[in-house]
Amino acid sequence: MYLVYLDYFRPVEEVEALLEPHISWLDRYFANGVFIAAGRKDPRTGGVLLVKDIDRARLDTILAEDPFVAVAHYEVTKVNVTRAAEEFVGLQGV
Repeated sequence: MYLVYLDYFRPVEEVEALLEPHISWLDRYFANGVFIAAGRKDPRTGGVLLVKDIDRARLDTILAEDPFVAVAHYEVTKVNVTRAAEEFVGLQGV
């Protein structure tokens, strides 16, 4: 699985102007079964995505489609989950 960290480099007003198309983008990849979870950082300096283990080139293509590319930098970390609390055991091998 991948952890994707978004860090805003533009003012939050510019981020909010792109929120609706960003949410549509999220919805599309949740519906396709690619995204596992998503949320804002607190404080609101960016966000985090959990993404299923897919081909890295495909992930890069998907991230490039996000309207937030105009306002955020992305850091992608591959994680091989080998242990999890009972509530998250489904993430093993994802």
